[in-house]
Amino acid sequence: MKECIVSIETATTVCSVALHQGTELIHVVREENPRQAASRLAVMIDELLHQTAVASDVIKAVAVSSGPGSYTGLRIGVATAKGLAMAWQVPLIAVDTLHLLASQGKEWQAADFYCPLIDARRMEVYAQVFDHRLMPQSNKQALEVSPTSFGPWLEKGKVAFVGNGAAKSASVVTHPNAVWLAEVKPEAGSLGALAYQKWKEGQVEDIFSFEPFYLKEFLVKTKTRK
Repeated sequence: MKECIVSIETATTVCSVALHQGTELIHVVREENPRQAASRLAVMIDELLHQTAVASDVIKAVAVSSGPGSYTGLRIGVATAKGLAMAWQVPLIAVDTLHLLASQGKEWQAADFYCPLIDARRMEVYAQVFDHRLMPQSNKQALEVSPTSFGPWLEKGKVAFVGNGAAKSASVVTHPNAVWLAEVKPEAGSLGALAYQKWKEGQVEDIFSFEPFYLKEFLVKTKTRK
C-alpha cells in the first residue's frame, strides 16, 4: 500500500474518517452522533488504522474538511488533523466543505448547478453555487433563505440543493427546477479523493497557521445576572 491519505470530516452532523490510496477509498469509519465527535474522533482514527493495518510511513498527507460548518466540529477536526500531520511529519490538506458537498451532489444527481446548503441555525444556511463543472458561480455566504434566494440559477436550469440545510429550505424555495438532496452529508469517504488531487498539485497548508473557515463569528451567549 502506498501514497495513502487519512481524511477527517467533522463539519456537520456526521463525523467520519477515511483512508484513501490515491483516489481509491480503502476504508471509512463514521459516527452519526455529533455530540460524541469530540470523544470519539481519536478512537475512530485508531480503528481506521487498525482495521486497514496501514503503516504510518505510507501515509503521505492528512486531509481535513475546512468549513464552513459547525464551529465546535471544525475546531476539533482541524486540531486533530494538525496534530496527526505534525506527528507523522506529512503535509496538511484542506478541502472546502461546500465544494466537497457539491462534488458529492454531482455523484448523486445530474444538474446544471449544485448548491450546497449547510445548516447555520434558524433559517440561515451556509451556501455557494457551483456549475456542472464544479466551478464557483457565487461567493460563500451565510444567508436567510427566501423564495428568491437562488432565482438567477433556477431560471437557467436544474439546481441540486445538497446538504443538511436543504430540508428546511425546500418549503421556502418552491421553483420546479429545484432538486433536493438533503440526505447527502459531507463525508471523509469523498473528501480523500479531492485531497489526493490537491496533494499531487502541491496544494498544502501551513500546519502552524492554518485555521478553519467559519464564515461567520461564533457568538457565545452569557447569562446576565438579575
